[in-house]
Amino acid sequence: MLLKYICPDKLAQVPELPASLFSPQTWPFNLEWLPRAAYLVGGNVRDALLGRHAEYLDLDFVLPEGAVKTAKAIAQHYHAGFVLLDADRQIARVVFEHATVDFAQQVGDSLEEDLWRRDFTVNAIAYNPHTDQLIDPLQGYRDLQQKTIRMIAAANLKEDPLRLLRAYRQSAQLGFALEPTTQSTIHQLASLLQDIAAERVQGELSYLINSVKGTIALTRAWQDGLFAHWLPNATANSLARVAAVDQAAIALKDSWQALKLTGWTKDQQKATRSWSKIAKLACLVDPSPQVAESELWQLKYSRSEVQAVLTVMRSLPTHLNLENLSLREQYFLFRGVGTAFPAWALLAIAGGVKLGAIEPLIQRFLTPHDPVAHPTPPLTGRDLMTTLKLSPGPQIGQLLEAVQLAQAEGQVNSRQEALDFAVNFASGNFAPRKV
Repeated sequence: MLLKYICPDKLAQVPELPASLFSPQTWPFNLEWLPRAAYLVGGNVRDALLGRHAEYLDLDFVLPEGAVKTAKAIAQHYHAGFVLLDADRQIARVVFEHATVDFAQQVGDSLEEDLWRRDFTVNAIAYNPHTDQLIDPLQGYRDLQQKTIRMIAAANLKEDPLRLLRAYRQSAQLGFALEPTTQSTIHQLASLLQDIAAERVQGELSYLINSVKGTIALTRAWQDGLFAHWLPNATANSLARVAAVDQAAIALKDSWQALKLTGWTKDQQKATRSWSKIAKLACLVDPSPQVAESELWQLKYSRSEVQAVLTVMRSLPTHLNLENLSLREQYFLFRGVGTAFPAWALLAIAGGVKLGAIEPLIQRFLTPHDPVAHPTPPLTGRDLMTTLKLSPGPQIGQLLEAVQLAQAEGQVNSRQEALDFAVNFASGNFAPRKV
């Protein structure tokens, strides 16, 4: 059975597409719950036509009426989550274990009018699962074939300026080019992006930062002025450094794969997953940590993300020779950079440090109980207070730091040796050994 393709242009190429491209049988609810006037729209239709598949379904339906009522009925029948997203515009969401399904009242008096209000032609194709009809009034399928992102109208971009940045995100996501008039219009409207909520801007920016294929689109978006407000201190050199981070990530790929093989816990592995994102943000913000912090807060990044970016910025090597670091220097390096070390390593290599100089440090970082990279204190503050008859105070922290450093340098290998060291250190009878 073939899809029925409906397009107003008589000269449009009519594709012979199997209805199996769309699979209602994989949806988390039975088709009988969907009114016959309901249409699947947006990215899911686009991706099905491109043969793209996702493990997690994200479906969007438009209905001429009863959108919220339909969503509520499906949620109740299948014991799924129900969220009323917008009471005025009649938009609701049903959340299943492996799928999210949105139901929205169509905008305007007809489906075609609703499609004309969307962002890009490739996202303005509708599918009726009851009739196997594809409705394509804007010839979005043609642009899919030509791998082109084309706006429907400048007014649609003005209506929601986040669409300006979304054009570049979808360009990277799909491997499509922006149609010249669309790109020119985005450039002209770029200043409107400053009025969009920071959380929404960060969401689109994160996609461009989190993937290698997003770097080219990120650069072009910067060239078109989309980050003039949100990343005002980014420069051509900043974007070149982002590209260098991509290359460094490729060089370090094999090393990071070892995380799963070296006894790291899931929490420790999770802490290293955003290394590329942190490294790239460090490239895009102002070189001054104080200004950079303000820029990151403005974009509503989390406290942990802001701290990670500032940490790697402050810990970057001031020289490119890391091959002869003493154990003491290595200890303080790891102490300073902490779990952000992967981002630090990326930035160091992107900045010109040789991979061979970084690899010994990487091996330490990948060894969970390495005494230099991940020291385990052999003593507690209570041990010191009991043995040395000390009162709580700054001296306890100083002694613990000294013991931990001695352990990293190989001078302390047991709890008793740590206690002896602490006694000598506290009494001043200690001569540090050069390592």
